[in-house]
Amino acid sequence: MSKNNLQLGRRSFVKTTGLATGGLLATSLPLSAMANVSSAKKLKLALVGCGGRGTGAAVQALTADPDVELVAMADAFADNLENKLNAIKEHFEGEREINVKEKNRFVGLDAYKKAIDLADVVILTTPPGFRPQHFEYAIQNDKHVFMEKPVATDAAGIRKVLEMAKVAKQKNLNVVVGLQRHYQRKYRELYKRVQAGEIGQITGGQVYWNSGGVWVRPRKPEQTELQYQMRNWYYFNWLCGDHILEQHIHNIDVANWFLGEYPISAQGMGGRQVRNGKDHGEIFDHHFVEFTYASGAVISSQCRHIKGCFNRVDEVLQGTKGSMVASKGTLVGLDGKEIYSHKPEAGQQRDPNPYQVEHDELFDAIRNKKMITDAENGAKSTLTAIMGRMATYSGQPISWEQALNNQEVLVPENLTWDSQAPTLPDANGNYKIPTPGVTKFA
Repeated sequence: MSKNNLQLGRRSFVKTTGLATGGLLATSLPLSAMANVSSAKKLKLALVGCGGRGTGAAVQALTADPDVELVAMADAFADNLENKLNAIKEHFEGEREINVKEKNRFVGLDAYKKAIDLADVVILTTPPGFRPQHFEYAIQNDKHVFMEKPVATDAAGIRKVLEMAKVAKQKNLNVVVGLQRHYQRKYRELYKRVQAGEIGQITGGQVYWNSGGVWVRPRKPEQTELQYQMRNWYYFNWLCGDHILEQHIHNIDVANWFLGEYPISAQGMGGRQVRNGKDHGEIFDHHFVEFTYASGAVISSQCRHIKGCFNRVDEVLQGTKGSMVASKGTLVGLDGKEIYSHKPEAGQQRDPNPYQVEHDELFDAIRNKKMITDAENGAKSTLTAIMGRMATYSGQPISWEQALNNQEVLVPENLTWDSQAPTLPDANGNYKIPTPGVTKFA
């Protein structure tokens, strides 16, 4: 790959971007917190999970602060690690040296501990099923964290992340979660105006992630079942959580954020109509959920992975005085007249890249005795999407308490390559698919 066409995961990377101001999630740290803020000129960075998203996040972290050094990398697969290290080196060729020593390149399902041990700041970008274990280890060992969304795939993981979120606050550790709309100037401006009452009280809305879907990685004869599932992780719930969780969480999170609350219940429907081959594991290709909030607001949520259909990724809200369409950056009154239309700042063609701003603000907080505490919201928005998945899989209403207290454990602790995969195909190579009306959650 050339430097010009380097692909940094599902996000395009804008190299020159200013630090966003306003810091909705940042607060000043007390002097007693200074012990947890590195005063060293160099901050040591570890990357755990060397996929496309991890590569992009590492580049953005290294760009955010010139005195950050990538010292360690970890991945389940050696080829992932080496390929992405080369991509990071190529991106910075001629600008700065990237030198991760061979002894600090760790491979295997327990490699994350060795990488985290060497760092001040860690990037957690493995498949999300592993996120709770990795986050727990990082916080227990006093590391600042950037972790991608979602932050878990089951309620057991959510409970662990919520527990560690409290510990992170006690230790004054910064945690940024990759729900990047919180770091996007357009959303911040819309949020400020909605909170000021420009469209009145929110009564309902619609959130969308309808697209043609993502990659499929075919099975290879030499792979064990666990290796195959790890390579094709998007299609297995213990690793991914289904696309209502892995992608649609962004839109669901915006609804929670703007409403200022989390839903009390969910009911919906879904299934596998088109994307239903053996390579598609056990997840649905469409979900529709109604989330009901204590305020009385109802958010209709839809996500679909089917090619050739209408595509939309967006958030729309209705209020007592008007409505918002996030993709357009507009607020419109009940009379149809425009209240607000978002524009870049004067002299700028576009807003700063929010994926870069996440890291700009993380390292600014570490350096300047501030604190970012995204983990609790990241966990609760993840749980919202899990609650929606439970509703579509079962065909039954699911309450917040039912979702949070669910005892199903999808992700085993202490997996090794000799472990049996958590879910197994039948004799014909098919996986058990959730069936509404049959699948139940206690």
